[in-house]
Order: sequence, then structure tokens, then C-alpha cells
Amino acid sequence: MDKNQLLSRVDHTLLTPQATWEQIDALCREAETYHTASVCIPPSYVKAVHSAYPSLTICTVIGFPNGYNTTTVKVAETRDAVANGAAEIDMVVNLGWVKDQKYEEILQEIRQVKEAAGNHILKVIIETCLLTEEEKLRLCDVVSRSGADYIKTSTGFSSGGATPEDVELMRKNCPPEVKVKAAGGIKTLEDAERFLQLGASRLGTSRVVRLIREEEEA
Repeated sequence: MDKNQLLSRVDHTLLTPQATWEQIDALCREAETYHTASVCIPPSYVKAVHSAYPSLTICTVIGFPNGYNTTTVKVAETRDAVANGAAEIDMVVNLGWVKDQKYEEILQEIRQVKEAAGNHILKVIIETCLLTEEEKLRLCDVVSRSGADYIKTSTGFSSGGATPEDVELMRKNCPPEVKVKAAGGIKTLEDAERFLQLGASRLGTSRVVRLIREEEEA
């Protein structure tokens, strides 16, 4: 795959709790240079990045990384993020509700967050590494009915990230209008290309830009 095509699918990501403005600023400069799909950053930096880099598409996270915030808090976070300049929202589902099979509650929560996001893109993180096969299938159905734009594998903060098997399962069990984002565990350019070939439309990763830059400098 052409490197520019690959980069156009990347949400260039920095979500570590200790991320500094200097690091976020460097991430944004890389995103401008390499024309990534977006930068995915902590909510507290959205306003500053929107001011400093008005041409960048900003993605931020909601209910992150555990997903157990109340719906009211997730909705408020979303409204705040959009007001500050976020164009894309990646929310984490309530995994306790998944284990309790409260799928109707999950559906209603996603719909409320989508309403708060308005015409901005909403991606729903289901944290596949913590789910059974049945739970993954049920969440594919819930997200597909919710109005969300993407279903996303992982936060990158749990016990595992995206796997080829999970990306393939999600692509097969969601309609075409619901896109798939693979995040976590993308260690090589070959990994990135494979996830795209299996049906992912976006990749959440901090590594792809670095790997391409190293290739260019070699």
C-alpha cells in the first residue's frame, strides 16, 4: 500500500496520562507533515490544539479508558469536546453493563452521546480483549443500531489491542455504513496494512508515523 494512503487512515495518537504540551505539539506537527486522518489527544488539550492547528482534524476520547462514567458525564464530556474544537469522538462503552447484558442501556447511552456529538464522527470502543465472542457479536449489533459511525476495537490501555480476528469479526457483523477502527497492538507497517486489508477504515496508533519516518531516514 502507498504510504500516503496508509497515513490517510491513521489517527495519530498520544493518550498517555503524562503527555505534556511539548509532546502534543510535536504530535500535531507530525500530523501536519504526514497528513494523517486526525490527531487523537486527551480532552484537556483539544482547545489549545484547535487554536494552534486549526487545519488539523482533532479526535478525542470520552469515558476513557474504563468506560464506567455515567451517561450524563459522557454526554457532558462530548459537548465540551465539540465546543472546544473536536471533530471526532471516541467513547468507551460501559463494560460492566456488557457483562450484565444491559444492551438496551448501552444502546441508549451511545445514542445520547451521538446526539451530543451532532454531525461529528462518533467511534465506539468496545475493548474486545475483555469480551467473549458472544459479547462482541451483541455489541456489533448494538453499535450498528445506535447511529454511531465506527466500532473500535480497543483503548490500548487494557490487556490487549486489536487482533486480525476481531477486526474481521467486526467487519463481517456490522453493515457497510458502520466503519471499523483498529487500535492497540499495531507494531509494524505490515500490521497496519493487514488490518486495513481485513476491513478497518481507521487505525489508532502512535507508531505508524514513526516507522515511516525511520524508513525515510534510513
